[in-house]
Amino acid sequence: MSLTVYLGIDVGSVTTKAAIVDEKGKFVDSYMLRTAGKPVWAVQKGLNELFKKALCEYNVQGVGTTGSGRNLAGALVGADVIKNEITAHAVAASTYIQGVQTILEIGGQDSKIIILRDGIVTDFAMNTVCAAGTGSFLDQQANRLNVPIEIFGETALKSENPARIAGRCGVFAESDLIHKQQLGYPVEDLLYGLCQALVRNYLSNLALGKELLPTVSFQGGVATNVGMVKAFEEALETKIVVPDNHQTMGAIGAALLAMENHQYTEQPTKFKGQTVGDMHFNSITCVCNDCSNNCEIITIVESDENQHHVESIKDIKGNVIARWGSTCGKYSIG
Repeated sequence: MSLTVYLGIDVGSVTTKAAIVDEKGKFVDSYMLRTAGKPVWAVQKGLNELFKKALCEYNVQGVGTTGSGRNLAGALVGADVIKNEITAHAVAASTYIQGVQTILEIGGQDSKIIILRDGIVTDFAMNTVCAAGTGSFLDQQANRLNVPIEIFGETALKSENPARIAGRCGVFAESDLIHKQQLGYPVEDLLYGLCQALVRNYLSNLALGKELLPTVSFQGGVATNVGMVKAFEEALETKIVVPDNHQTMGAIGAALLAMENHQYTEQPTKFKGQTVGDMHFNSITCVCNDCSNNCEIITIVESDENQHHVESIKDIKGNVIARWGSTCGKYSIG
């Protein structure tokens, strides 16, 4: 038995997610792993694991990619649709959460807020600068307090008198945390104080001037932290909805976009097949000296040969599937 499906891939700086939806847009399965600074490996590993645990044969009719590594992932697998994270998260939320008007999304290295009205994105903002507004910041501070990140949230909920921690800047927040730790604050008060600080940082940086109406959806890896959910509910004075697949909503959105694209265009997919996880890819960086720009060109090649020390673009061997970095466009493909 085979199932007609659509594949979505979300490549972030911290994690890579792959998700499958059926031809009616219903969620089927997903897989998530650490990117570990190796996005090519992460995409291939993620697809291999996703297809390995399939309960039936998948007939993939379309592929979408999103995230910071969306162009790279799209070139590797043969994507039909390549979209930004704002679009992907908005499509997934509006599909699965009835009446959603506000999306809070916090990942490992950045955070976003998306405002929807009648299923259409009317406003958004992203924070890729301040570390105090990201999941990695919580990871680091939990480690400092010797609290496993898995029990961060439930421990924070035990707080009865949360510490007031400066959250406008990651550096100040960390020094303030250390100061209050030395004063003898209980660990649960420090943890919930961190949650409140991150929420204040998020709302002051991203939500300023925006009308945050319910229903509010909280997506991304940080939504797993029940302490963060409670802190947002207190700050916004409304119930926060955390979707079942909150960590993979970007990949699910990419899959839904691939489904819409296929149903609208009726074009065959460019997907290279489920064996793409076993193909050999090389990422090669060369400087183009054809003009004074001296552009750094990144080339993705399908080849078994190790070519990490190639000095000239013209010396690259194998099937070139993507290339970026050319200011004039001379070498840019994919």
